[in-house]
Amino acid sequence: MKKRALRSNFEAGSTREAVRRAQWKALGHSDEDLEKPKIAVINSSSELAICFSHLDKVAEIVKQGVREAGGLPIEIRTAAPSDFIVSAGGSGYILASRDLVVNDMEIAVEGAQLDAMICLTSCDKTPPAHLMAAGRFNVPTIIVVCGYQPSGEYRGQHVDIEDVFMGSVQARFGKLSKEDLRGMSDNAIRGPGVCSGMATANSMHVVCEALGMSLPGSAPVAALGDAMRHYAYESGKRIVDMVWEDLKPRDILTEGAFRNAVAAVLAVSGSINCIKHLQATAVESEVDINIFELFNELGKKIPVLSGVRPNGDDSIEAFEAAGGARAIMKQLESLLDVSALTVTGQTVKKNLDGIEVQDEEVIRPLSRALSDKPPIVVLSGSLAPDSAIVKLGLHDPGRKDRFEGKAIVFEDGFEAIDAIQAGEVKPGHVLVVRGMGPKGGPGMAGPASMVVFALYSAELQNDVAFVSDGQLSGLCNKGLTVAEVSPEAAVGGPLALVETGDSITIDVPKYRIDLNVDEAVLAERRAALGAQALKKSSGWLEIYQRTVQPMSTGVVLVRDL
Repeated sequence: MKKRALRSNFEAGSTREAVRRAQWKALGHSDEDLEKPKIAVINSSSELAICFSHLDKVAEIVKQGVREAGGLPIEIRTAAPSDFIVSAGGSGYILASRDLVVNDMEIAVEGAQLDAMICLTSCDKTPPAHLMAAGRFNVPTIIVVCGYQPSGEYRGQHVDIEDVFMGSVQARFGKLSKEDLRGMSDNAIRGPGVCSGMATANSMHVVCEALGMSLPGSAPVAALGDAMRHYAYESGKRIVDMVWEDLKPRDILTEGAFRNAVAAVLAVSGSINCIKHLQATAVESEVDINIFELFNELGKKIPVLSGVRPNGDDSIEAFEAAGGARAIMKQLESLLDVSALTVTGQTVKKNLDGIEVQDEEVIRPLSRALSDKPPIVVLSGSLAPDSAIVKLGLHDPGRKDRFEGKAIVFEDGFEAIDAIQAGEVKPGHVLVVRGMGPKGGPGMAGPASMVVFALYSAELQNDVAFVSDGQLSGLCNKGLTVAEVSPEAAVGGPLALVETGDSITIDVPKYRIDLNVDEAVLAERRAALGAQALKKSSGWLEIYQRTVQPMSTGVVLVRDL
């Protein structure tokens, strides 16, 4: 393969070359090493959370592949944001961590002018951070999916983190003993990796492959399993060739690639969080595409082909065995942009040639879809002039897709949970919880998911609609829930004007959510409300709150859009 000039190789004898040479020679690198492609191995290994605990082992496998292909791997460490861990200090840190990781990566990769990146992607916020960074820096990049965790068993029954999360709310409602909750917690996770359901992490792993940014066949995989080790090693080798080929993310992250990723999310009934993460990736990649509109457009065409927990009864292990993301794409092949380029240097069509789905009960063909109704719908209307998102999942005959009711309004999620427990939230109510958006949270903080589980625990999930500007865990799949209402209440969106007793109409088939209050009355309320004051924050959350942009951007930080 013909070699080309590398941006990491500075002019011999220059100040930049001399001082860097001194540093890198002291690290033990040879003269030959310093002429090789310098590959950033992005690692968020941490002892804070089980989802990142194995990444040092993955890094060694990747680095071996890089070295054997003639590259110089340079390991770079970033923050390790695990939702269930960093939320203890305030859940605003969860979403805000995504953009912190992107900027952390920029300091190392762009500051040092490294030639490429290989990103070890794990829990919810690292996959989008790595994709956003790839689009922004536009240096050759491969995303290595680092796998899901093995679930456990308690009292003879399957138990995983979803069961524990929902169980923690059920225990508050007397539906589960504290002893059983502790027993479930002690047995839910049996090894490293991300949550084992089709929540945000596994959904985003599917996205990485569907976008063409991971090797085909690499998502999902069991953490530290043979398949994960194989793809990690092969990714390490492949990234060096990508440097010489000058194959960059913006060659891959095209409109067709984003359409393929949205199709894959719909087909697996993935997490609603994929919408903002894909939009943020498009913004960073300078691809002019509206992901929110694309979900509604493709939702009319793309059926649900798999039912992995919490959408159905199948396990993530069964989904992997059936062929995973590549098998989903094979079943969708006639509906995809198969001309889209991937990190292999080949098109989607070439990558899918000869692929067979191993279990068509787990990953179904188009002719036998699990559902032809869209599992994710983006609404708009007088209550959400920009957007609001409903996660429907697989069709639930008990759930109402049209709902009109009287609002009962709370400024705090925990107060809403108390009200549910006290019986103040009744059938026919539209439960509104606000102040949990990107600026209001800040960082979309607040227990929106716990409110959903509280309604479920009180057996109100099909009789009460829930509306919020907060975000939901990818594990949430209960009742008629409208999340991420935009504009958010904290910036004066209509959600800020809702009062208890107001009529709200949600009409999913018509893609509408409306506040049925006269415009003159709303004008009076807006005048009385005056300028909104954001919650006081400090440190990184204050910076995030000040610079974060609306949902339509994927909540990226301030930039010239």
